[in-house]
Amino acid sequence: MRVFNSLSRKIEGFTPLDGRKAVMYVCGLTPYDSAHIGHARTYVSFDVIKRCMVKKGLQVFHIQNITDVDDKIIRRCRETGADPARLTSEIHAEALQLLGSMNVLPADVYPAVTGHIPDIISLITQLLERGHAYENDSGVYFSIASFAPYGALSGQNLGEIRAGARIEVDEAKKDPADFALWKKTSGELLEFDSPWGKGRPGWHIECSAMSQRYAGRTLDIHGGARDLIFPHHENEIAQSEAASGKKYCNYWLHTGFLTVNGEKMSKSLGNFITLKQALSKSTPNALRLFYLQAHYRSPLDYDEDKLQAMEESVERIFNSLGLIREIEEKGDSHEDAAFRAKGDELIAAFHSHMDDDFNTPDAIAALFSLLRLANSHMSSGKHDRRQLKKIEKELEGMLWVLGLVEPRPGLEGRKDAILAFLRELSPSESPRSAEDALDALVRIREGARKAKDYKKSDAIRARLKELGVVLEDKPGGIRWKVS
Repeated sequence: MRVFNSLSRKIEGFTPLDGRKAVMYVCGLTPYDSAHIGHARTYVSFDVIKRCMVKKGLQVFHIQNITDVDDKIIRRCRETGADPARLTSEIHAEALQLLGSMNVLPADVYPAVTGHIPDIISLITQLLERGHAYENDSGVYFSIASFAPYGALSGQNLGEIRAGARIEVDEAKKDPADFALWKKTSGELLEFDSPWGKGRPGWHIECSAMSQRYAGRTLDIHGGARDLIFPHHENEIAQSEAASGKKYCNYWLHTGFLTVNGEKMSKSLGNFITLKQALSKSTPNALRLFYLQAHYRSPLDYDEDKLQAMEESVERIFNSLGLIREIEEKGDSHEDAAFRAKGDELIAAFHSHMDDDFNTPDAIAALFSLLRLANSHMSSGKHDRRQLKKIEKELEGMLWVLGLVEPRPGLEGRKDAILAFLRELSPSESPRSAEDALDALVRIREGARKAKDYKKSDAIRARLKELGVVLEDKPGGIRWKVS
């Protein structure tokens, strides 16, 4: 497996530090407003990267932070009167639900800033003790002059960084480019006790503290959107390595920019699209496939016409897969050497492209070539069922890596009743399908069981049974099936 490392600016062979276990840290949301399609592009990309590693047999430990202390959150709460904890909790929960509907695998941990203030204070203390930070009247700052490699990730030199730096009037920094580790405050909505008085963490320190807390070693992969390279990721490297004396991360991966109609997304331009809005017009499979038609490092322009084409492409994928299953289950088998050789070549091509810095555009092209080959073979009348069976299994694996989920049949005529039942229990839910609604009902029922509200839990099970849906206990949790 080869990846493009933003730090070295070249393709490198990927080797996890611990052999079969990879630790991946992905910068998470600042939940002051609804998740948007740019967020989804990044999280779908890293979901595929994670799936590729799992498919290779790696155990992946995935950390994704929650920035629930931030100027934007404070500003939003001042404007609306909202409680910061409730605002961030509700927005983050909605984002995870929407990403879950897109089949994005959850992280192993979602550490939030508010739950890790002692870790942050401890890291700042280390930096002060080692001479990499200093305190003044407005806060505690990292001294970039104390860290010689500063600028290696972004490719900037200190002269360029200083020229672009701004000094706020209340800051007496030693260097214009020094950045805040701790901001002193008085009477703000979000502030915490510290050795330097009341205040709140600077933006960058949280990721260093929480990655250290949960990884306990050098990260294998650190990911995020391209616009985080500077200053956020640059500052993470500086404060982490200055404190520990060890390499912070071996491989830096960044997703390309997403635009709308060729322009950066902005509410002022009227082109800001939330993930919820996008999923009201597109199925999760189509939106995922749209993202993956571009390489994760490439820029991508959101286009609803192309999304409609993705709907048709998804339908072709699963129609062909269904036909392969029908053909390979009946009749005699006729070995076709040319069909086998070409099929194996395309299967190998898919995996080769995915191993080459997660090249989804070319991998998807190989997948569609494999479907066309299978369709052509099946129209011949003489079927190599053994090879078709192999192709079926390989396609299922490819679709799992891409995160495309086969629609579950058997709910025709029941959708309205299922959606109505979900609205009774949770009016805020907005599922795209009856399948999504059933998944939500299962989660609600499990929540009732954990809360020991057995009356509600039993009522949900009974109502689903009336609708022809049976709940089953499986090793991975409760699953539903159509009776």
